[in-house]
Amino acid sequence: MEILDEGQFHYINKGQEDQLECHGYKRDRIKTSVTVVFAMCTLGLLFLVFYWKPEWFVWAQFKSCELVNADVVLLRTMDEHRTWSKETVKLETGDSMPIHISSLEAGCEDGKDVHQMQEVSNQSSDSSPLTLSDFNRQDSAVIHGESSNCQSDQQSLRYFIHHCLKYMWNAEKKTFEKVRGLDSGIPCSVFYTLGHGLSSTDQANRQTRYGDNAITVKVKPYIKLLFYEVLNPFYVFQLFSVCLWMSDEYYYYAAAIIVMSLLSIGTQLYTIRKQSEMLHQMVESHNTMRVKVCRSGEDWEEVVSTNLVPGDVLVIPPNGMLMPCDAVLITGNCILNESMLTGESVPVTKTQLPSQSSEVYSPEEHKHHTLFCGTQVIQTRYYGGEKVKAVVVRTGFSTAKGELVRSILFPKPLNFKLLTAAYRFVLVLVGIAMIGFTFTVVWMALDGESVGEIFLEALDLITICVPPALPSALTIGIIYAQRRLKKQDIFSISPERINICGLVDLVCFDKTGTLTEDGLDLWAVVPTKNDSFVPAIQDLSMLPLGPLLTAMATSHSLTVIGGKLSGDPLDLKMFEATKWELEEPGSEESTKFDMLVPTVVRPPHSMVLLHHSPNEREYPYEVGIIRQFTFSSSLQRMSVITRTLGSQNMVVYTKGAPETISQLCRPETIPLDFYEVLMTYTERGFRVIAFAWRPLEDKVKFLHTQRMSRHEIETDLTFLGLMVMQNALKPETTPIIHQLNGANISTVMITGDNILTAVSVARECKMVCPGQQIVEVTALAPADSTPAAITYKVSTKHIEPEEIKGADVDENDKRDQFTFAMSGKSFAVIKKYFPHVLPKLAVGGTVFARMSPDQKTQLIEVYQDLGYYVAMCGDGANDCGALKRAHAGISLSELEASVASPFTSKRATIECVLTLIREGRCALVTSFGVFKFMALYSMIQFMSVLILYGVFANLGDIQYLYHDLVIITTIAFVMSRNSAYPKLVQQRPPTSLLRPPILFSMVVQIAIQLAFQLGAFYFLLSQSWFVPWEDYRLCNDGSMNSTINTTDINTTMASTLKPCTVNYDSESDEGVLTYETTTMFGVATFQYVITAFVFSKGKPFRQPVHTNWLYVLDLIILTALNVWLLLYPTQPVAYFVELAQFPDFTFRLYLLAGAVANFVISWLTEVLLADNNALWKWLTVSYHQHHKKKYQVLQEELLYDKDYGLPVGAMLSQGTGKEINPDDGHSGDTCIQIDDSTYL
Repeated sequence: MEILDEGQFHYINKGQEDQLECHGYKRDRIKTSVTVVFAMCTLGLLFLVFYWKPEWFVWAQFKSCELVNADVVLLRTMDEHRTWSKETVKLETGDSMPIHISSLEAGCEDGKDVHQMQEVSNQSSDSSPLTLSDFNRQDSAVIHGESSNCQSDQQSLRYFIHHCLKYMWNAEKKTFEKVRGLDSGIPCSVFYTLGHGLSSTDQANRQTRYGDNAITVKVKPYIKLLFYEVLNPFYVFQLFSVCLWMSDEYYYYAAAIIVMSLLSIGTQLYTIRKQSEMLHQMVESHNTMRVKVCRSGEDWEEVVSTNLVPGDVLVIPPNGMLMPCDAVLITGNCILNESMLTGESVPVTKTQLPSQSSEVYSPEEHKHHTLFCGTQVIQTRYYGGEKVKAVVVRTGFSTAKGELVRSILFPKPLNFKLLTAAYRFVLVLVGIAMIGFTFTVVWMALDGESVGEIFLEALDLITICVPPALPSALTIGIIYAQRRLKKQDIFSISPERINICGLVDLVCFDKTGTLTEDGLDLWAVVPTKNDSFVPAIQDLSMLPLGPLLTAMATSHSLTVIGGKLSGDPLDLKMFEATKWELEEPGSEESTKFDMLVPTVVRPPHSMVLLHHSPNEREYPYEVGIIRQFTFSSSLQRMSVITRTLGSQNMVVYTKGAPETISQLCRPETIPLDFYEVLMTYTERGFRVIAFAWRPLEDKVKFLHTQRMSRHEIETDLTFLGLMVMQNALKPETTPIIHQLNGANISTVMITGDNILTAVSVARECKMVCPGQQIVEVTALAPADSTPAAITYKVSTKHIEPEEIKGADVDENDKRDQFTFAMSGKSFAVIKKYFPHVLPKLAVGGTVFARMSPDQKTQLIEVYQDLGYYVAMCGDGANDCGALKRAHAGISLSELEASVASPFTSKRATIECVLTLIREGRCALVTSFGVFKFMALYSMIQFMSVLILYGVFANLGDIQYLYHDLVIITTIAFVMSRNSAYPKLVQQRPPTSLLRPPILFSMVVQIAIQLAFQLGAFYFLLSQSWFVPWEDYRLCNDGSMNSTINTTDINTTMASTLKPCTVNYDSESDEGVLTYETTTMFGVATFQYVITAFVFSKGKPFRQPVHTNWLYVLDLIILTALNVWLLLYPTQPVAYFVELAQFPDFTFRLYLLAGAVANFVISWLTEVLLADNNALWKWLTVSYHQHHKKKYQVLQEELLYDKDYGLPVGAMLSQGTGKEINPDDGHSGDTCIQIDDSTYL
C-alpha cells in the first residue's frame, strides 16, 4: 500500500494493548465502476474475495483521503498478525440527533468554544484532572463539527463503531478517539460534586454521545449463520470440488462430501448458536431492568437501565441488585458477589470513594470502591437514613463485563506454527497440483481431446492434490482430546489451544490455593511487650484482652449473609480463633454508638465492663467498626477505624504484610529482632501477618473519619505483633512439580505472598531443587543523587555442606546451582530502569513474590517475548489477566471467571497441568500424523492418477469412492483416538511441519510410494500377456497404426476387457476397465493403509497403536478388503468396482509381495531415520546453534554473566558481589555484600 501522509492515517488507542492504525478513504466512482464490471465478469466471485480481504475491497473502490473527509476507515492491528478490518464512518446531523437545542444555544451565548468538548476529551485521554464544569461542557459541544458556528445546520456527530466500541471524531487532534466515560482523568473529589445527579437535558445529550447502556449479544438466525459459514474458504473449495465432481458424474463421493459437509456445518451452527444464546443470557439479565436515579437533586426517578449514562447517580437498594453498569460508591458500603469477574465466591465489601482525595480515579486502582457491571450486590450498609449512592462511570461494552464479553466475541488470533506451516504446505500442494494441471492440459491437448474434457480432468487433479477434507481431518484430534479432557473434569472454551498446550515449556503457578491448600490455620500469635517480642502464644485463650486481640477481631471485612459468617478464608480463621461475636445492626435497630455502624464485635459470653469514673455509667465492651479500608493487593494491607462503646476517641487498626506494616509504624515501636523473628517463621513456610494500631485524637469525630484519606489514617502506627498462619502444601503438588522438572519443563512461582514464605514453599515442593542457592534480587529506585541500582544477596540456607560441589560442578549443571527470587517492588524498578536485565532475571528466576495482578501479566508477557510457550495455573482470584495472557491459562475456579481462562479444572489441584500438557502433546502429534497422512494420501492418488493420465486411463467412480470414503474417511476418523501417554518425557514434540525430520519423512515417503507405483506399472508392462490400453483404445476408435495386428489384440483381450460389450461412447467408462487402472488402484489401496500405520505414532506422546482398538480393527478390515480385491474378487464385485481380471494369478501375488515390501521399507525408514532423535540431533546441530530461542541463548549466557548481574555459573565466596548502574548497563565496582546469612 502506498505511504500516506499524516492527515490520511493516525494511531488510535496509542500506547495501549488495542492500538490500531487508522486510514481514511473516500469513495472513488471510477474505481467503483471498474470493480463492479470485474465482479460481473467473475460472476460475483470478486466480492467473495473482498469478503475474505476487506482491505482489498476498500483499495479497489476508494481512494485515500484525510480522516476528516473519510467515508470508511481501514483499521490495522499493531500485533504480529497485522489484521485489517473495515468500518463505515457514520454522520448524524440536524434532526437525526435527539439533542436539546436550547442547551446548545445557551452554550454559544456564553461564548463557549464549541470544540471544548474535544478539548476536554483529549485531557481525559491523557489522564489530566478535570473539573466538573469541564465535564459538563462536553455534552453540549459533542454534536458540533469543525466550525464554531452554533447554527443548527452545523450540528454533526462523526463516529464509527469497531468491536462494539464507539470512536468519535476529535477535531482538535484531527483523529478518531475511543469514547470514554468517567474512568479516566477525573479526580476522586469530583464525584462528590456529581451527587445531585444529571438534569434530563444533560442525560439526553450524554446518551447521544455514549449510546444505550446495553451489552448486546445478538443471536443470529440459523439462515444468517449458514450464510457466513458457507462463505468460509474451506466450504467454498468444497463447493467447487462438488460441482466439479458432479460435472464429471462422480456422484457418489460428491454426495458423501455433501452429507459430511452438511453434518459438519449443522454441528458448527448448533455450537455457535448455543454459545451465542448462553452469552446472550449471561448479559441480558442486566440489560433491561428498572433502576432509581437522581435528577438534578430533585425526587428520585425510576428509569430503564439502558438509559443510564456516565454521571448518573444510581441508588443501590438495601436488598441488593444486579449491577447494570460500572459505578463508584459515594455513600455507604456494599457487599458484592464478584465471582463473575474474579472467580472468588467469597463476598467482598466495597466502601465509598475517599471524598477529599485529589488522586485521579481509576477503576483498577480504586476497585474497592467500584461496583462492576454484572456483579451481584447482596446487601448494602448505610449511615442513618442516607441512601447508598453510586455514580455511573462506564456503560455498555466499556464496562468490565463488556470488556469480558468483547474478549469472547473478538478473541485474539493465535500465532500457532502448526497452522502457519500447514498453510504453507497446502500452497506447496497447490503448486504441485498446478504442475499436474499443466501436464494434463498439454498432454490431452496433443491427443486431441475436447477443451471441456481437458479442463474437467485437469481441475480434478487440483481436488486430488489438495483434499477438501484436510481441515476437518486436522480438527478431529482436537475433538477427541477435548472429550478426554472433559472426562478428567477439564473444560475448554478455546479447543484450538489444546495443540499449543503440547508445546508448553514453562509453567507459572500461583501459590495460595494452587500449590497450597485454600484454608489457613492459625498457628500462633507473637505479641510485643515494651517494644520487644514475647514468646509465641498458640492458645488464643491465653492472649489477654487488649489492642492485639481487638485488632484481630476487627481487621477484616466479614459479613453475615443468610445467618452465616462469610468473607475471606484468612479473615474467617482469624476471627473464629478469637471466639468473639459479630453483629450487624439493621436500619430498624436503635444504636448505642450515636450513629449506625455496619459491624459490631464483642468478646464471648461475659461482658467486660469499663469504669471511666465513679460517676460515669458502665458500658459493655463492644467495638464498632466505623469505616473500612479494604485489603488492597497493591498496598498489601487493610485498615479499619473503630470506636469502643463508651470511649471518647476512635482507634485505627491495620493488618497486612509485615514488611509493609513495619514501614508505617514508628521505628521505636518495632522490635530490634523483627526481621530475625519474621525469618524464623517465613523460612519454615508459615504465612505471617502483622498488626499495628493508633488511637485518633479526641477531636476526630465520625464525619471527619468519613473524609480522611487512607494516607492520613495509615501513618505513625504502633506495632502490635505478628499472627502466624500455617498453609500446607496440597499432597499432589510435590509429585507434579517433580514430574515437570523431570520433563525439563521450567516451573515458576508468581505469588502475592511474602518472598521468604514463597521461597520456603518453593523448596518444600522441590521447585527449588536441593543444593540450589537462592539469589535474592533487590532493585532500588533512584533517590536524590543516588541512581537506581540492583543488588544481589546469596543464601546457602537449607543447603547441606555435602550438597555444595563448588569447583567440581559439571559445566552443564552450573546454572542449576543458582536461582533468582525477587519481589514485585524490585520487578517494577527493574522493568523501568533496567529493561535489559529483566529477560535474564526472568530466565534464571523461580520465585516472584509480592506480585500484583498486573505484574503477573507483565511477567507472562516477558516470558512469551523470550520464546517460551507459557502455561499459567491459578485459582482465579487475582490471576485473571495472567490466565488470559498465557498460551495455556488453567483456572482452578469453577465460577464465571473461568470464562476469561481458556481452560478450567473442576479439580482444584495442579494435576490438571500434567493432564493438559500430555493431552496437548498427544493432540499435536496426532495433528502432525493426520496432516502427513492426508498429504501422502493426496500425493499417492495424484501420482497414480497422473500415471494413468499418461496412458489416457483413469480411475472409476467406485474406485475413487473406495479410496476416498471407505479407506481415507474411516482412517481419518479413528486414527486420532489414541490416548495420551501417561508419562511426561523430556523429549519435546515438533513445533512445525517444516522441521527437518517431518519434511524428510514426507519427502522420503512420497518417493517410496512413487517408486513402488512406478515399479508396479513397469512390472505390468513387462508381462507377456499385457496389451497397453493405448493400443486397444486406438484399435477400437479406428485410428490404429497399420503395423499392429488388431485381430491378435482383440483375441488376446477378449477374455478380459471384452471390447464388444464396453460402451465407449460413455466417457465415464473409457480408460477405467484396464490393466493399468486395476494395477494402480490395487497398489494405491495398500499404500493408503501403509502410510496410515506408519504415521500413527505411539510412545512417547501417545499410547501405542494397539490400544486404539477401533483403529487397529479398521486397518485389519481394510487390509483384508484390499487383499480380497487384489487376489479373489468375485465377478459381481469386480464388475461393480470396475476391476480388470488379470490372466496370470502370479502377477497378483507379486503385487501383494510388493505391498509387503512397501510396508517394510516405509516402516523401517520412518523408525530408523525419521524418528531417530539422536541422528537428527547430530545432523542438525549446526541448525540448532543458529536457530536458538532467546531464552536458550540467555540460559547459556547466565553460566558466566559478566555484564548484567550475578555470575551465577560460579560459586561465590563471602564478600563478593555486583552492582548495576543504569547509566552504562554494566557492572560497577561497588562491592555488595553476598554472604551465607540466613536472610533467605
